[in-house]
Amino acid sequence: MAHVSVTINGKTYRMACDEGQEGHLISLAERFDGYVNQLRGAFGEIGDQRLTVMAGVMVTDEMQEMEKRLRSLEADVATLKAGRDELLSRGQNFESEAGRQLAQAAERIETLAKRLSAQRREA
Repeated sequence: MAHVSVTINGKTYRMACDEGQEGHLISLAERFDGYVNQLRGAFGEIGDQRLTVMAGVMVTDEMQEMEKRLRSLEADVATLKAGRDELLSRGQNFESEAGRQLAQAAERIETLAKRLSAQRREA
């Protein structure tokens, strides 16, 4: 288990994380500290605990909005996949029908060629 020191609201905290996740944890702490600093700039010194709680609520609100957006995008992807599948099915049906019609046309051409050949022999 790795340990890192992060600074939030001017205070340093020692935190544990999985090996290799140190940079990620530091990045998260820096982002959270940015929320705290943003709130401090908007409301002034209103107390460390209150700033931290407000920043936590702010982050949770942002996360909830992202989750809504993700669900919407997932629904869009599902719709697009269904449309794609429908188009692929239509394309396969079109190919089958085109192949069938080509085979019929080839049979007609062969029949006509045989008739023409027979008429030439008779003449």
